[in-house]
Amino acid sequence: MTPAEYVQKRAAGSGSSFYYAFLFLPPPERAAITAFYAFCREVDDVVDEMQDPSVAARKLQWWREEVQSAYAGQPTHPVTQALMPLAPRFTIEAAHLLAIIDGCQMDLDQTRFLDFAALQRYCHLVAGIVGEVAANIFGRSSERTVQYAHKLGLAMQLTNIIRDVGDDARRGRIYLPVSELQRFDVKAHEILKRESPWGYSERFTALMRFQAERAHATYDEALALLPEADRAKQKTGLMMANIYRTLLREVEAGGFQVLHQRTSLTPLRKLWIAARTHVRGR
Repeated sequence: MTPAEYVQKRAAGSGSSFYYAFLFLPPPERAAITAFYAFCREVDDVVDEMQDPSVAARKLQWWREEVQSAYAGQPTHPVTQALMPLAPRFTIEAAHLLAIIDGCQMDLDQTRFLDFAALQRYCHLVAGIVGEVAANIFGRSSERTVQYAHKLGLAMQLTNIIRDVGDDARRGRIYLPVSELQRFDVKAHEILKRESPWGYSERFTALMRFQAERAHATYDEALALLPEADRAKQKTGLMMANIYRTLLREVEAGGFQVLHQRTSLTPLRKLWIAARTHVRGR
């Protein structure tokens, strides 16, 4: 399997909403975003598939060393081998990749976030940086597009957090800020138990409604930042935004039943949303 085939298989096999938006890109941009996304999946899976935190930490350190080696001209992993020839053209820097690894390290080092400011710092690393790199690959002429990409990355990560409350609880993690749990009088153990009879109390639903309202507001703020001159180039990002926002609305329509199930969209629906956005341009 060639490096290009490896990253293609990695991206397509993930089932991610991102993949369906990538299909509409020209070949060079599609190759770059596919390789970059495969890198993100590799380091994210180190944490998600973690059995032993010390082993996961060593794997992340290996990836840090691999990034440094790759940018010194000696990539050894199929992902970095696929990414390096494209990195200069699309301004993908070692600092971007190392920041994403640092975000994954945060998942090893902490399972709670005191307040929204702390959560935002985490989201900056695991989502904002990803948005910035994606915006560079898609093409941009304005610095405001970078601001848009960071804000959109935050909105999409907030959507992930809302959808994945139950999955994260299964791993002993709660990404909802402690200060907001306290504000809505929701106890951490209620979330961690998942199947408890009080899991879907009015308190929990109110907490989740607050999370969704903030995510919607963040999408609106992101779209307001996107310069008209870059809108056509950033169409792929808009596809991803529409797919994720549809997912958020599905979670809302289902009454935030996120403790025992994980809401998802079918591949056909994701493709339809991407195609509609491609035609409409928004």
